[in-house]
Amino acid sequence: MQRGVAYGVIAGALWGMVFLVPRVLPDFSPLLLSAGRYTMYGVVSLAAALPMARSLVKRLTREDLVALVKLALAGNLLYYLLLTAAVHLVGVAPASLIVGVLPVTVTLMGRGDHGAVPLSRLGWPLAMVMAGIACINIDVFTVADATPVSVLTKVLGLACAVGALGCWTWFAVENARYLQRQTHFSGNEWSVLWGVVTGMLGAALWLAAAALPPGGPQGELAPGRWHSFWMLNLGLAIGASWLGNGLWNAASKRLPLTLSGQLIVFETLFALLYAFIYDERLPRPLEIAAILLLVAGVCWSVRQHADDDSGGAAPIGKKAHGSAP
Repeated sequence: MQRGVAYGVIAGALWGMVFLVPRVLPDFSPLLLSAGRYTMYGVVSLAAALPMARSLVKRLTREDLVALVKLALAGNLLYYLLLTAAVHLVGVAPASLIVGVLPVTVTLMGRGDHGAVPLSRLGWPLAMVMAGIACINIDVFTVADATPVSVLTKVLGLACAVGALGCWTWFAVENARYLQRQTHFSGNEWSVLWGVVTGMLGAALWLAAAALPPGGPQGELAPGRWHSFWMLNLGLAIGASWLGNGLWNAASKRLPLTLSGQLIVFETLFALLYAFIYDERLPRPLEIAAILLLVAGVCWSVRQHADDDSGGAAPIGKKAHGSAP
C-alpha cells in the first residue's frame, strides 16, 4: 500500500503540469493543445511498445480495445480539451478548484468496491478535503482579477471545468476497476496500449483541426511559439501522460478506489504550487489553509486504510496482478 500511495503522489505531481501549460500557451486553442499533446503521447507510447508489440497484440482482446478507446476519449482527449478551455477562460486556480473535487466524487463512486473503507469512517477526512476546497473557492472569488472577465466567460469556463471533472471521475473509476478485473496486462503494458490508442485519436483530432478554415491567432504565430508548443507537449507526453499514467495504473492495482480517489488531490496541490512559481508570488493565507486541510485530509484517509489493512484484511496489492512500471 505504501508503494501505491507513493506512485499516486508522483503521478499527481506530473499531472499538475497540465494546468500550467495552457497558461504558458494562451495563444493556442484547446483543440490544438489537446491534439498536440496526445499526438506526441502516441509517438512516445509507440516507441515504448515496439519491443513488446508482438506479445501485446497476441493478448489484446476486443473487450480491451473497446475499453481503451472509451478511456482514451473520456480520460485524455475530452478531459484535456475541457480543462484547457477552463484555464483559458477562468484561469488555473478556478479550474484546479473544480477538478480538485475529484477525491470526493471518485471516493463516492468507489463505495462498495472490495477493500474500500466504509464511508462512515471517511466522513471527517472528506470534510477536511471539502473545507480546503472551500478555502480555495473563497479566495478565488474574493480577490480582484487583474483583467476583468465577463460573467458569461466565467460561467462557460466553470462549465468546462465541471465537464472535465465528470470525465475524470468516470475515467478514474472505470480504469481502476478494469485494471483490477483483467490479469493479462501489467500497469506498464496497459499504459503503453492506452498511449498508442490515445495517439491515434489525437492524430485524428489534429487532422480535424487542420481541416478547419484558416485564420485566428494560430495562423499569425512566430516559429518560436510553435517550437515552444511542441517542446512543452513533448514534456507533457513523456511526463504527465506516459510516466504519470503508468504510475497511476500501478497505484490503481494496489489501492482501493476510496484511497486512490483521495490521492488525486495531489494533482490540485501541485497545480497550485506550479501556478505560484509561475506568478512569482507566495500563497495567500486562505490558500495556505486550503493546502494544509487537503494534505491533512488525505493523510487521515491513508491512516484509515492502513488501520483497516492491519486489522486482518487481505493486502491491498494482492487483489490485482501485474508489476509496476
